[in-house]
Amino acid sequence: MTSDLPETPHPSAQDRSHERAAPGGKGLAQALAAGTVVLDGGMSNQLEAAGHDLSDELWSARLLAERPEAITEAHLAYFEAGADVAITSSYQATFEGFAKRGVGPERAAELIGLSVELAREAARQAEAKGIRRSLYTAASVGPYGAMLADGSEYRGRYGLTVAELEAFHRPRVEVLAAAGPDVLALETVPDADEARALLRAVRGLGVPAWLSYTIAGDRTRAGQPLEEAFALAADADEVIAVGVNCCAPQDVDAAVEIAARVTGKPVVVYPNSGEAWNAEARAWTGRSTFAPAQVLGWRTSGARLIGGCCRVGPGAITSIADTLTAPTPT
Repeated sequence: MTSDLPETPHPSAQDRSHERAAPGGKGLAQALAAGTVVLDGGMSNQLEAAGHDLSDELWSARLLAERPEAITEAHLAYFEAGADVAITSSYQATFEGFAKRGVGPERAAELIGLSVELAREAARQAEAKGIRRSLYTAASVGPYGAMLADGSEYRGRYGLTVAELEAFHRPRVEVLAAAGPDVLALETVPDADEARALLRAVRGLGVPAWLSYTIAGDRTRAGQPLEEAFALAADADEVIAVGVNCCAPQDVDAAVEIAARVTGKPVVVYPNSGEAWNAEARAWTGRSTFAPAQVLGWRTSGARLIGGCCRVGPGAITSIADTLTAPTPT
């Protein structure tokens, strides 16, 4: 089968493995110990706002081959908006997903690694434009359900064993780690069993990670209590932050408190706008309930990596950054 994705020039993952994203140099774990770090917002909504059609099973990952410069532009928009961390476009980039489009494993590995380079290129461009704070690249590792492209990441319980899930994730995680990100973002994880698999997959790679669940109320999407889900990462040396993303803003407050209490680690938080995703219609419904002022309470409870996920754009990230850096009233 012949791939319908075009070739794009790129350096190899091996050639990039010695590089790091942060122009300012301070490691992300150190930055979290020193204060609060601002994450970016939704990649897909920023690309759609720029006029790109993402109605494809590969979602934003398709543009890694077709329009890589568009991904760099999206990252740069968030850096300029005040984000310190760019989360790569590899959420839905998997060997299996690319294979469905006729892309072989070697080319798929190149595209997955390219996602990290594009975020780093955006950091270089931001530095050239006069942004002098430390900027970081987080390599997105989406859940198994993202590859299925049927909304399964909001349900979990795929019918696979932990060993099978680890075997799915490990090759992609290895490619992303070789590309030299500052951190691996194990994100939108709906199921504690998948978290176990991901924690096994990142072991020994020499790259720190954060673990972020998608939740409903005080449970994972698969129904496990958050206390049990977060506890899996408490003793994982690779994990520098634990928390939630791609969830309703109103579910964040309790989750931050639980994550901080159970793990003793910095908490990562980046919810959706509050709108709901309809997988059948492939559309968002409802209204936004995300208010940047909420981040102050999250920080008080232990959140140190704070941003937005789907439908949270550069304007909201600027508001978050401004809120977090505003002087405390006396």
